[in-house]
Amino acid sequence: MKNKNTPKPGCCNTKHEKGKGFLSGLLYALIPHTGCILFIVFTVLGVTAATAVFRQFLMNPYAFYILIGLSFVLATVSAIIYLRRNVGLNVDGMKRKWKYLSILYGTTLIVNVLFFTVIFPAATNAITVQGPDTGQVVEPLSVSLQVTIPCSGHALLISSEIQKVNGVLGVKYRQPNFFDVSYDGSKTNEGAILKIDVFKTYPARVTASNFGV
Repeated sequence: MKNKNTPKPGCCNTKHEKGKGFLSGLLYALIPHTGCILFIVFTVLGVTAATAVFRQFLMNPYAFYILIGLSFVLATVSAIIYLRRNVGLNVDGMKRKWKYLSILYGTTLIVNVLFFTVIFPAATNAITVQGPDTGQVVEPLSVSLQVTIPCSGHALLISSEIQKVNGVLGVKYRQPNFFDVSYDGSKTNEGAILKIDVFKTYPARVTASNFGV
């Protein structure tokens, strides 16, 4: 039963709710990606022991589906608690607080999309575009690989593993799942690159060779 004595939210309360919904959505979208963010940070810092821990998680093909699901589970738990405390956990309560719920879930969705379409791809190329110095190479060779990764969140893992191959000069990631690799033909070849362990979990195939990167 609707409580007639419940005051209608004023302008200031509405703004407060919108701000709270935005911050909550942002928080619940960020929390599940903490491991991935730390993987990026530790990769930049060269902390191999720490990256090895997060590497195990990224080797799970379902890792990012789990993270996305966790984002919305956290948002839903927050929405349930908020509704029960303020207007009641019912259809009428959801109708009255639809703006808060829209901002909460909208922010959660948008932040996840930004991670997969902007942040992860940019971080991957910023960190792994240039490989180790292998000496002077007269004419570096190149190969483009299509890797069966579930999303761009795995791109840094793939690029980092490719870059460990002796003779690889650089790796560039292209969405959704392409990796352009330049390498010294006197030290490695396509076959050797395709044999690295990460491709046992995420199979790769050659789509182009010696095209220049």
